[in-house]
Parts: sequence; structure tokens; C-alpha cells
Amino acid sequence: MLGIESPGFVPADQVALRPKWWTQALLVGAVWWSYDVINNLNPLRATRALAHGSAIVHLEMSWHLDAERTLNRWLGNHLLVGRWLGDYYAVAHFAVTIAVLGWIWWRHPARYRFLRNTLLGINVIGFLVFWAFPVAPPRMLSDLGFVDVVAVAHSVGNLSTGALASQANEYAAMPSLHVAWALWCAFAIWSVRTDRTARAAAAAYVALTATVAMATGHHYFLDVVAGAATAVTAATVVAGQARSRRHAQFADEIPTR
Repeated sequence: MLGIESPGFVPADQVALRPKWWTQALLVGAVWWSYDVINNLNPLRATRALAHGSAIVHLEMSWHLDAERTLNRWLGNHLLVGRWLGDYYAVAHFAVTIAVLGWIWWRHPARYRFLRNTLLGINVIGFLVFWAFPVAPPRMLSDLGFVDVVAVAHSVGNLSTGALASQANEYAAMPSLHVAWALWCAFAIWSVRTDRTARAAAAAYVALTATVAMATGHHYFLDVVAGAATAVTAATVVAGQARSRRHAQFADEIPTR
């Protein structure tokens, strides 16, 4: 766990650990390309995705876990708030994550590779599930009473119509990468900051993102749980790999007789 450095100061040995910015830009491009490949399969998966979404709703109802139904109903009746939260849902997901990633790259290069690899792992897990188990979001199940708040309130992130509709993977509800990325942002901040204000803001960001994801009709409660599990799994795997590399390096450095 790192402490808080003096503003603007990064030790020279840490700067040497900072990857070239253009290599990281290429990684972001590769992630986006992979997402686009899965998105191109959407016309072939609509029936399966809708069936999976309906099954999740009925499973949640049987377990009394369908919190998204109550949240969506309330927000659908308060569209002014829905407009603001819809904008937040569309913008913060990318803006906050990219900002935190860039901040870690610039200010905490010693932590960057671990956190970057964790974020990549989150996306790999998410993409595999999107490919193998497409799930339509609640907003597509209007027959069950859900409302697409982002579309009805005309928020900037409307994925039902307009230019964004052709670019979005509409059958990627499970797991919620909004929640997984938000949890990653909180973990990144907690790993380099010890002050209560920063940590409280990070925790609040996760809670707000999870609530908005369900209230706008874009994710089920089980999507939120799966998103959190995805983030934890990715961090655990990357941490295990880092420990294995350290142990191997230590073994190589032990002098032999």
C-alpha cells in the first residue's frame, strides 16, 4: 500500500517503470476491437439474449432479489433525475476509468502494470461471458414492466436509437462492466491513497454506479454481483501471477553450490 507523495513528485526509479504511452493506447485499441468483434455477432443472438434476460428476472423474483424492478419503476416516474443519471451512466463509465488509468500511469507508475493488467483481465472475462452467454438488459423486457430510462429521458447515452445504437453491444448485460470498472477505479484509488476523503469518494462511486446501472434498466441485480465477482477474480489472478513471478525471480537469485 503506497502513501501519498508530494504533489508533482514521482521518484526517478518509478518513472523508469512507466510504459510508453503509445503502447498503452494500442492496448486500449485492441480492447475496443475485441468488443467490436463480439458486437458484430448481435444479429445472430437476439433470441438467446432475450431468453437469458427473462430467465434472470424470473430467477431473481423467485429469490426476492429483483431490486432493479423497484429502482427502475421509481426512476421512470422521475425523468428529470433520470436524464441526469442517464448522462452519468453513459459518460462516467469511460471518463472516470480512463482518467484513473492515466493518473496511475503518470503519478504511480510502480502500481500501473498490476492495475492495468487487472483492468485487462476484467475485460477478458467480460468479453468471454458476452460471447458465450449473451444477455439482453432489463430495458428490452418491456413486457415485464421495465422502462428504458436513458431513452425516455433523452440522455446522451441512448443505446436504443441514434449513432450509439450501432456501436454498443446491446446483449452484454452480464456481467456489468460498469460495476466491474467502477470497482477497479475504487481499488486503484484505495491502493495509492490513504486519506478518508478519497477513499469515501471511491466507495460512493461504486455504490452510485451500481444503483444507476439497475435504475436505468440496463442491468439486473445479478449483473451487479457478477460485475463485482469479475473484478475480484481478475485482481486475484493477476496478483497470483505477480507472486509467481517474484518467487521465480527469487529462486533464480539464490546462489547454488
